[in-house]
Amino acid sequence: MFSSSPPGNVLTHLGHSFFTQSFLGSREHGGFLYVTPSFQSLQDLMLPNPPYLFGVLLQKWETPWAKMFPIRLMLRLGAEYRFYPCPLFSVRFRKPLFGETGHTIMTLLVDLRNYQYTLSMVKGLVVDMEVKKTCIKIPSNRYNELMKAMNKSNEHVLAMGACFNEQADSHLVCIQNDDGNYQTQAISIHHQPRKVTGACFFVFSGSLKAASGYLAKTSIVEDGVMVQITAETMDVLRQALRDMKDFSITCGWADQEDSQEHVHIQWIDDDHNFFNKGVISPIDGKSMEFITSVKIFHGSEFKANGKVIRWTEVFFLQSDDQDQPNGLSDPADHSRLTENVARAFCVALGPHLKLLKEDGMAKLGLRVTLESDQRGVSTQRGTCRHGAGLLHPGNSLLGDGDTA
Repeated sequence: MFSSSPPGNVLTHLGHSFFTQSFLGSREHGGFLYVTPSFQSLQDLMLPNPPYLFGVLLQKWETPWAKMFPIRLMLRLGAEYRFYPCPLFSVRFRKPLFGETGHTIMTLLVDLRNYQYTLSMVKGLVVDMEVKKTCIKIPSNRYNELMKAMNKSNEHVLAMGACFNEQADSHLVCIQNDDGNYQTQAISIHHQPRKVTGACFFVFSGSLKAASGYLAKTSIVEDGVMVQITAETMDVLRQALRDMKDFSITCGWADQEDSQEHVHIQWIDDDHNFFNKGVISPIDGKSMEFITSVKIFHGSEFKANGKVIRWTEVFFLQSDDQDQPNGLSDPADHSRLTENVARAFCVALGPHLKLLKEDGMAKLGLRVTLESDQRGVSTQRGTCRHGAGLLHPGNSLLGDGDTA
């Protein structure tokens, strides 16, 4: 697997890796779908330090879905093996869960043949479905991502993929029958009543005629939600999104209020759920959850005494003093500074890598504090478990280095 992976390929939640030859005794094994555990039990499992992923073995017929719309495949695996949202184990030689693409709405939204385009995704965007109410929730800090996705869309159709909804207790699942047709089911958390159901995508279509008698029409299509609205409503909806305003659509016959449903587009609090779940600082053992970081894929690497130290990640720690201005405002300044500090750190530790490795210190951290009235970087010796702590008020950069 390692030797066949392309250089620089980063595996993340719902990422994949594919095989080009026989694997685990079968040419029908197509690769792995990687997932982050959520509701599954991890009891009695031997696990590495977070973050980590589970790889679920795929069949070759399933690889187009893993590549272009992996959330559908993840939930389909969950429905097959009755694990919510999916199993964390693999079954060899099993029957594939999808076959020939056939007739599915996804052929209009995703290129399953040539892999040239797919549904736009906005991190943290989820769909909540309740009785007579559907809410599309967009984190406020994802505005730029949403605008980019909306600007790429057709003026008459607005379609986007949704993330797995951890706040829901069930989720729509798309099942392909033996005859090739698709149908909708739902899976839920065991022994928990269904109140909120998640969906995998939404489509707003501006094709509804004003003379139809409908204010708007909403329906479940496979594992997503379709909302048909008039062209005028589509224009108002797009403007509301640009203005970052909530928007509501009433669906149903204009003269039958009792049977009407509502679709709400809501801007919610900033989303931080994707930031470093379970990650612990090697300096002081504090949680790094919700702290923004940048992975370094081509960073400094130094060899000494048969060991290698590599700069792998930078964390941006918020100042405790809210009145303290940022020491650096230009991202390019951050990049130059962190690279220079990481290089000096790695060079200084070079002669000691063998001893550090023998002592079990495979992960090292350096904390640097930036103050607006300083031209350089202050350093201070301190005792810490796996690295040197630089403790000053102000903006901090925590760099991680791995030894091998």
